[in-house]
Amino acid sequence: MDFLPKGRLDAFADGVFAIVITLLVLDLSIPSVTENLMPALVDQWPVFLAYIISFAFVGSVWISHSSITALMKQETPHSYRLTLLMLLFVSLIPFTTKLMAFYLSNPPAMPENIGSDLFSWWVTVNTLARSALSAPVTIYGLDLLAASVTLNGIMKSAMITPDVLLNESAEDELNALQKRQKFGIIVIIVTLICGFFLPVVAVIGYIFTS
Repeated sequence: MDFLPKGRLDAFADGVFAIVITLLVLDLSIPSVTENLMPALVDQWPVFLAYIISFAFVGSVWISHSSITALMKQETPHSYRLTLLMLLFVSLIPFTTKLMAFYLSNPPAMPENIGSDLFSWWVTVNTLARSALSAPVTIYGLDLLAASVTLNGIMKSAMITPDVLLNESAEDELNALQKRQKFGIIVIIVTLICGFFLPVVAVIGYIFTS
């Protein structure tokens, strides 16, 4: 198997992560008001929430990827391809974040006859939320899942090619990293399933994916 230098891939990956985080913050806009600034900022809470979730996730993936490459002395063609695939999904996060934030910021209109009891109110609100939010929340979650799965694949590729590791203890450290990564994948999958039934709750669940 051919071994490739890791410096250029690390530099490229760091550049992509930096650009992604920069693109995320560009979606935070200044409200078009001359007074009552704070209420206007509060009205943009969906955009800020989506930004915080995505920033935390991208930061977590960058830390994990940096930890993996720190344990490697060389890259293989497999790890190059898997890293590029991971960066493909990471680079989509600004789009999926904006998609989710848009639909959170523009909830469907509530009907006049919503029901007088709490149960009827909840059923109506959740039905409207599912119709409007299930698709963007699911697309966002699938993007996070794809990035997490490919990151896990990078770890697996390094573990089955011990010649690329710095030393014997590196494999144990990768095992520990992979266990944490698998837990994160499980959280994303559970949150995705929840998104089909309770999309608003699923958005909150994505906070714990990082």
